[in-house]
Amino acid sequence: MKKHFLFLTALMLVGYNSIAQKVEFEEYDLDNGMHVILHQDNTAPVVTVSVMYHVGAKDEDPERTGFAHFFEHLLFEGTENIPRGEWFNIVTSNGGSNNANTTDDRTYYYEVFPSNSVELGLWMESERLLHPVINQIGVDTQNEVVKEEKRLRVDNQPYGNILAEIKKRMFKVHPYKGTTIGEMEHLDAATLEEFQAFNKKYYVPNNAVLVVAGDIDKTEVKKMIQDYFGPIPRGEDVVRDLPREEPITEPMRDKAYDPNIQIPAVIGAYRTPSFKDRDAYVLDMISSYLSGGKSSILYKKLVDEQKQALAVQAVNISQEDYGIYALFALPLGDVPLDTLISEMDEEVVKIQTELISERDYQKLQNQFENQFVNSNSSISGIANSLARYYMLYDDVNLINNEIDIYRSITREEMRDVAKKYLNPDQRLILEYLPKKDDQ
Repeated sequence: MKKHFLFLTALMLVGYNSIAQKVEFEEYDLDNGMHVILHQDNTAPVVTVSVMYHVGAKDEDPERTGFAHFFEHLLFEGTENIPRGEWFNIVTSNGGSNNANTTDDRTYYYEVFPSNSVELGLWMESERLLHPVINQIGVDTQNEVVKEEKRLRVDNQPYGNILAEIKKRMFKVHPYKGTTIGEMEHLDAATLEEFQAFNKKYYVPNNAVLVVAGDIDKTEVKKMIQDYFGPIPRGEDVVRDLPREEPITEPMRDKAYDPNIQIPAVIGAYRTPSFKDRDAYVLDMISSYLSGGKSSILYKKLVDEQKQALAVQAVNISQEDYGIYALFALPLGDVPLDTLISEMDEEVVKIQTELISERDYQKLQNQFENQFVNSNSSISGIANSLARYYMLYDDVNLINNEIDIYRSITREEMRDVAKKYLNPDQRLILEYLPKKDDQ
C-alpha cells in the first residue's frame, strides 16, 4: 500500500510540475528587424540577457572554416566603449557571469546578473553588436586561444575526432561535413578584412533574437531595449542557398585512426532529417529506448548480460538541416567490432518488426516528461529555449508544447520511423581504431 501511495504521489508531483512549468512570454520586433522576447519571473532577483545570432559553422566559406566559433571568442575582446580585456571584469564586478557557445547553426551569448543590473547587460550586448573592435591584436590573441582549445578538446582528447570523422563521410556537399571549430590553417590565412566582413554580414540585428528573462519590469526593459538596440542599423538580409545531399542508398564502410585511444570503437551512422521534422522527435524516443540509462535495451544486453561491450550508446544528433543517428560501442576484450554491430542491429530490427511493450513505452513517456520539466527549471535555461525555438524552429510556443509532440508519438510510429531510416543500406559503418606509429 505504501508503494502505491508513493507512486501516486510521484504522479501528482509530475502533473503539478508540468502545469507549473508553463512559460509566459511576450515577443515583438524592433524596426531594424531584431526580434525581442521577454519572460517575466519575479520569484528570484536574477535576470538573463542573451542574444542568439543565426550564424554557425555551416555559414562559412569552405576555405575559411572556424569563423563562427572564432567570433564566439573574438567578440569578448572589447568594444569602442569597453576596453580590451575588461568585458569579464565588468561582468564579475557586478555580481554576474557570462558565456557563449557555437554550433553549426547558431551562436549564443548570454549574461546572468542580479536583476538590478539588467540595463548593464543590455548595454553590453548592444555594444557587442554596434561597436565591436575587430583589430589585428584581437585576432592574433584569439587565434592562439582557439588553437589551444582545439589541442585540449579535440586533438589530444581520446575519441575527440570521432564526430568529425563521421560527418566528413556522411555529408558530401553540405557544410555539415566540416567541424564547428574549423581548420587552424584557415584561420591563420584569413585577413583582418575577412573577419570584419564576416561580422558585417552576420552580426546584424535582423539576424538575431534578444531574450531578457527573469526579475524584470517589462515596461522599463522595453524602453531600455529601444534605447540601446533601436538605433542599430539593419543589415543586409542573410540569404542561404546551401547544397542538398543525395539520399544514401548503399552501405558505406571505412576506418579512422586516433593516436589518443587504446580501445577501438565502432559506429553505425545514418543520415536523418532536420530537428524540425516530426520524425526527428520519434528518433529521439528510439535512441532513449535503446540506450537511455543502465536499464535500457542495449546496455542490459551488451554490457550487463553478454559482457561484450564496455559502453554502448544510441544517439540522435539533430541539427537545423540534417541529423545523424549513431549507434556506438566499445568492445570488451577481443570482441569483434562486427559482432557489436550485429548485436545492435538485432535490437533495431526488433523495433522495426515488433511494437515495444506498453510498459517500455510508458517509461519513455515519463523520461521525456521529466526532461521537459527540467529543461525549463532555471531562468537561463528558459532564455536559451526561447531563443532557440524562435531562431531555429520558428515557433517559440514549443517551449510549452513540444512535450505534446512526444506525448503523441505512438509505438507504431516508432516502428515505422525505424524502418524508414535505420537500414543497413543507408548507413556508414566506421571503425575508429588506435593509431600506431607506422600509420
